[in-house]
Amino acid sequence: MLRSLSSYMAERRELVEDALERFLPEPGGRYSRLTDAMRYSVFSGGKRLRPILAIAAFEIVGGEGDAMLVPACATELIHTYSLIHDDLPAMDDDDLRRGRPTCHREFDDALAILAGDALLTLAFEIVTQEDVLAPERAAAIVRELAGANGYRGMLGGQAADIAMEGELPDIGAIEYIHGKKTGAPLAAAVRVGTIAAGAKSIDMERLTKYGEQIGLAFQIADDLLDETGTAEEMGKAVGKDRGRGKMTYPAVVGAESAMIRAQELVDDAIRSLDAYGERAWALTEIARFIVNRRN
Repeated sequence: MLRSLSSYMAERRELVEDALERFLPEPGGRYSRLTDAMRYSVFSGGKRLRPILAIAAFEIVGGEGDAMLVPACATELIHTYSLIHDDLPAMDDDDLRRGRPTCHREFDDALAILAGDALLTLAFEIVTQEDVLAPERAAAIVRELAGANGYRGMLGGQAADIAMEGELPDIGAIEYIHGKKTGAPLAAAVRVGTIAAGAKSIDMERLTKYGEQIGLAFQIADDLLDETGTAEEMGKAVGKDRGRGKMTYPAVVGAESAMIRAQELVDDAIRSLDAYGERAWALTEIARFIVNRRN
């Protein structure tokens, strides 16, 4: 049977969009400016890669039903919060995100901070309040998301990224930053899908390795796109990493070697799925998509 990754992602994206619409507050009401800012950022487009990874992981280990939509949407809410805060003047100071004004440009700095905070807390609210997850699985998902996106994960990587701006490029420092800032949240997206399915420990080990490898590959590809992509393709300004002296793979090893390293990581990720045979096709194709995308 011929399978299409684009069709697979489109179908799962539609499921995620419908669920996000259900979980987010409706427009208007007492907190209208805050909810408008939340909805503006969540529904600004995007590939929905993290929730699709959660769904694909859920499916590969035999998960059934729609329990995966709660943790899947939680990963997207947390991702959107991180983008809102990352774009702020105190961080990357970006004016565009996905071809539209960033949240703080469309609204203001204060409301952008609050919208990000609201999305982060909403993520944990839906995981713990929806009835589709057993309490122990909901608690495990909360721990996973909090750890991967807190000071030991994404936030720690972001802090290191800021602290090391202008320092001499160092491959160890780059892998630390990328592993925390991007790798940990992407691996968590995969892991929450397996947790929601009640997967065995061996499945967790295999899929954790997959998630960590594609997370690092994703950030290397992002570094390359900042060097070689256009603003039209990326939907945001490009070339800023080099201008700010950020730690990136191309800055240390060059674009060609960086692409080779990303491909090696993807190959390792795919090999970690060998035990699943044909069931691994979606995660395999997503891994390949990550290094070949243009935005």
